[in-house]
Amino acid sequence: MTAGGLLAGKASAAVAATGAEAPMPHASKSFGLQIYSLQQELYNDLPARLKEVKAMGYERLELAGYGKGKIGKVDMMEFKKMAEDAGLKIVSSHVNPSVEGVPFLRDYTKELTPKIMEYWKATAADHAKLGCKYLIQPMMPNIPDHDAAKLVCDIFNQAADVIKAEGIATGFGYHNHNMEFNRVATEEQKAKMKGNPFAAFMKVGDQIYDLMLRDTDPSKVYFEMDVYWTVMGQNDPVEYMQKHKDRIKVLHIKDRAVFGQSGMMNFEMIFKQMYANGIQDYFVELEKMPDGRTQFAGVKDCAAYLANASFVK
Repeated sequence: MTAGGLLAGKASAAVAATGAEAPMPHASKSFGLQIYSLQQELYNDLPARLKEVKAMGYERLELAGYGKGKIGKVDMMEFKKMAEDAGLKIVSSHVNPSVEGVPFLRDYTKELTPKIMEYWKATAADHAKLGCKYLIQPMMPNIPDHDAAKLVCDIFNQAADVIKAEGIATGFGYHNHNMEFNRVATEEQKAKMKGNPFAAFMKVGDQIYDLMLRDTDPSKVYFEMDVYWTVMGQNDPVEYMQKHKDRIKVLHIKDRAVFGQSGMMNFEMIFKQMYANGIQDYFVELEKMPDGRTQFAGVKDCAAYLANASFVK
């Protein structure tokens, strides 16, 4: 593991507060939240819950759960109004193409490309009504080889054109997990490693994420780097931000659970590089809480961590 995304040095100075002890957020700081973090708890009483999110210090939302004009089971324009009434701005949304009755389409083909574009056209039109700045695909299609990677990148480029035509000027965004750091090797590379007793320990082939960066159009496709999943893919988010300042435009700030408790993430270095790159938007994302506490409690603790962190502006 490389140093930039791992074991925090000075980050221990910003330990998250927990439970009722969590202080109110610092007035000069504001954070974005990916609503996936709250799961179904958000919909228990949506207007009241959104106000709770605002009270924690969050200002911007990244949506999840879009489908056929709804967020979750709520009409998207009603959701927008409730968010605005709570003082929250919808900035971004995560969506995965659903084509011919297949949700979260994973197997891309040339034949399906027109259907994929139809999906993006309708989806972008809906999100333009919401005033979204970013429209981002959060799941990787199946990419077993270089040819599949090239096809996926071509489809991403086409999707960007469709999205821009519907009024979202930033184009197409892509969010990574750890799978994008798997490697695909050519037959020649595989042959060279055949019979090598150390083959399992050697990095052979190209990382899928690197192929995406190489083969998508920089004027059309940008990346939302999930710093936690990058680390889990045995890569350094800081190094990627340094190498690809013009491509990584948005971040997911994430830890194994509540920020700062795993010891895995060097958030101080991540934020330092984020500011150096001029990245303006980042979203807190929290996976399912492992200790039985509510997602709202965890999201509040994450906000408290950022509010108390000296390296967060």
